[in-house]
Amino acid sequence: MTTPAVRWYRDELGVVLVLAVLVGVVGLAHPDFLRPVNLLSTAQSSVYVGLMACGMVFPLAMREVDLSLGGQYALGIVLGAVLIRDGWSPWLALPAILLVATVLGCLNGVITTYLRLPSFIVTLAAALLFRGAALALADGKQISGMPLDHAFFSVLGGDFAGAPTSVWVLLAATIALTVVFTRTRFGARVRAVGSNPDAAEFSGLPIARTRIAALGLSGFMGGVAAVLGLAFFTAGDPTVGNGYELTAIAACIIGGTPLAGGRGSVPGAVLGNLILTTVAASLVFLQVPINWTTFATGAVILVAVAFDSVLRRTRGRSTRRSRETHPDPGPDRVPDGDRVR
Repeated sequence: MTTPAVRWYRDELGVVLVLAVLVGVVGLAHPDFLRPVNLLSTAQSSVYVGLMACGMVFPLAMREVDLSLGGQYALGIVLGAVLIRDGWSPWLALPAILLVATVLGCLNGVITTYLRLPSFIVTLAAALLFRGAALALADGKQISGMPLDHAFFSVLGGDFAGAPTSVWVLLAATIALTVVFTRTRFGARVRAVGSNPDAAEFSGLPIARTRIAALGLSGFMGGVAAVLGLAFFTAGDPTVGNGYELTAIAACIIGGTPLAGGRGSVPGAVLGNLILTTVAASLVFLQVPINWTTFATGAVILVAVAFDSVLRRTRGRSTRRSRETHPDPGPDRVPDGDRVR
């Protein structure tokens, strides 16, 4: 039987190889790119979309999508800045941001479920509502004047053990959500609904509750990104986050979470986002004209997805041959943890 560690390595191998080749090629062309300070800066830049991508895996695995994350990110940053400006302690503003983001995510799930509307339409409309609310709260301008000497900004916006605190938060979130997705009943239900919604409904799985929870979790991760963004940038800008949700979706797809649902990878989403962030950073080092940035990013997405798809098909053929040679011993040997209840 394949252990979880071996299974993870096998599934994310293509993304790891693409990232390693990309970093190696850029490092050969421009050795300064491999300096620790530059690599940490690239990792820091990947945190906000990376956190959104971690949460996005869950709705995508259910054949849903959350296009409101960019708007939620902007609203969370502005809300936190307004509360702090009005006298709230930053540590009290933190749970307020997370609570609002989670409630808004669950609200997306409620509307999608009970009005039977596509999540694409619901979250697209929500994105406009959230960004409009952020602009209204900020009166269309950046909110500054934060108490920069407060521990909230020096701790969450600073460094810890030689790396940005936000990078450690992303690492912890990746580990925690990987466990949730692969080792909990909730994660099994998400995968089951995405694999076959009709069969999941017939078997009595709580589809409505699972969908609301998945979108709520996505919103929560957008709130976490907003908290870290406010701590790092020390201002509430209602224009931030444009296109972040699309980059998060691209990162998930690169990392092995298909739009068809049924499976996903939280570490793969983080690695996929690192690929996109590394491309953007390498273009600066290689002095590529800014007009070619979007073209280069799109090309890398296509190459990464195609390369990973080839590896997965190759592994699939190898697995089928192995099963033909060594048949499944039967349902009595299936571990209880793999059964969905």
